[in-house]
Amino acid sequence: MSETETIFSKIIRREIPADIVYEDDLALAFKDINPQAPVHIIVIPKQPLAKLADAESQDHALMGHLLLTVKRVAKLVELNNGYRVVINNGPDGGQTVNHLHLHILGGRPMLWPPG
Repeated sequence: MSETETIFSKIIRREIPADIVYEDDLALAFKDINPQAPVHIIVIPKQPLAKLADAESQDHALMGHLLLTVKRVAKLVELNNGYRVVINNGPDGGQTVNHLHLHILGGRPMLWPPG
């Protein structure tokens, strides 16, 4: 696990404002400041984990919790026609913040391939 300071760790500690839509003991969800769809929400674990590739077997409960959090948030914001979940991993995967995060994109039909 990485203890690297990121903008997301500052959001968790409320040092930087965010439009939070959901929070529990393990995860935080907030609106993306640069949305790529009408609905674009970021879900992050409160426990620092730099990227998906760093997850180990002891993180399985957290990883499952993050996916269930995506489901809860999508229902909360009424993405009833569907949504896309994206996890960028590393520089070639488009990850720009070294704190694992899941993008929920919705509010319009998604295209394939994504990019």
